[in-house]
Amino acid sequence: MAKNNTKRFVLGTVLAAITGYVAGLLSAPKSGKETRQDIKDVTVKSVAATEKELKHLEQEMSAALTEAKAEIAKLSGQAKLGLDEAVQKTKVAEVRVKQLLSAVHSGGADDKDLQKAISEATKAIRHLQSFFTKP
Repeated sequence: MAKNNTKRFVLGTVLAAITGYVAGLLSAPKSGKETRQDIKDVTVKSVAATEKELKHLEQEMSAALTEAKAEIAKLSGQAKLGLDEAVQKTKVAEVRVKQLLSAVHSGGADDKDLQKAISEATKAIRHLQSFFTKP
């Protein structure tokens, strides 16, 4: 849970910093060409950071799914059903993250979609990993 809150805080901080930076650029006494280049540079950095976060989530999901496949073979009954359900939710989140990664790369991703996908992916990973933690 704390990691999810940390990701939200970091994402909010990054978005606020970018917004502040763009506002500063728009009010700075620069030529239009310089301002457009500065905005382009910030956008490229923001896209790169978002892609990095989504790729990290994708790797984390892949690792958790690999571990889950090995764990499913050991389980039976309700535990196996619960893990199967968690695996399916993680696979859906993984597909969504891949779609958004492609959308970010092509410039067609919405901030709300990104935040929702990151939140869902993080929850799916944590839920799946809860089956592997030993009490």
